[in-house]
Amino acid sequence: MKFAKIPMATINRLSIYMRTLQDLLDEDVDVISSERLAKQCGVNPAQIRKDLAYFGEFGVRGVGYRVNDLVNQIKEILGLQRPWNLAMIGLGNLGSALIRHANFVKHGYVFTAAFDVDPQKVGKRLPTGLIINHVDELEELIKERDVHVGLITTPASEAQSIANQLVLAGINGILNFAPVQIQVPDCCHVENVDFTIKLDSIAYHLSSGV
Repeated sequence: MKFAKIPMATINRLSIYMRTLQDLLDEDVDVISSERLAKQCGVNPAQIRKDLAYFGEFGVRGVGYRVNDLVNQIKEILGLQRPWNLAMIGLGNLGSALIRHANFVKHGYVFTAAFDVDPQKVGKRLPTGLIINHVDELEELIKERDVHVGLITTPASEAQSIANQLVLAGINGILNFAPVQIQVPDCCHVENVDFTIKLDSIAYHLSSGV
């Protein structure tokens, strides 16, 4: 589904709305008002209505949103009506923890490949059942296992090289946990996750009293 340029803040909030709505489904909630949904998501009702208005008309005036319908509509907007295959590159402490995280599968993200260069790790079977392959096999297995997104949890010094290999293998989506900004062609979308940047933000707010 294609839409005009949408602010990334809106896309991020859609993910929050969807997860909140899925929790409501688990509680057997059928209909929710924008006011209640806004309160549970930590935003105001006008923000929810504005975010959804980018994509069409949602909800029933005076009634609210049908939870199941809105979950499915947001999934369609975000491209989550299908599973997405992931590859983890770097099976250190962070990579190993992430690949075991149940939330990935819950939200439709499935690890189908894992890579490292450490001879003590290559060939080992993960608790998920995946075998860790050597990075030298990356391009072949990325294509064979129909991987869509690569997650980089390598040391910073290796991240750019891994990103280059992913791009050559046809990957256009990268989630980068390495503490370095990687360079990729315009066709590839990169999201950087640097925990220390978030900690810097917390430190600023605590120090300034903001």
